[in-house]
Amino acid sequence: MDSKVLALVALLTVAMWSPEADTKPISLVERCWCRSTHNTVPQRSIREIKFLHTPSCPFQVIAKLKNNREVCINPKTKWLQQYLKNAISKKEN
Repeated sequence: MDSKVLALVALLTVAMWSPEADTKPISLVERCWCRSTHNTVPQRSIREIKFLHTPSCPFQVIAKLKNNREVCINPKTKWLQQYLKNAISKKEN
């Protein structure tokens, strides 16, 4: 009887320390950063823009504002589309 308990404790110890136990669940890894987007963000209040693209999420645009708040901008916003076109044309030249 004691050997069965010892074997169970050893098995549980090995299972707890396996590399798979250190990974995050898929639902947390594949979660999109932007759940909602803003259509209007004053351009003069933006400090920097980050672009994220992951296999499980659509193209995401995150703007860090001068007050250190981060907001998601709709990638289809006209001024942002123009900004991207200008940046691409500058990169090509």
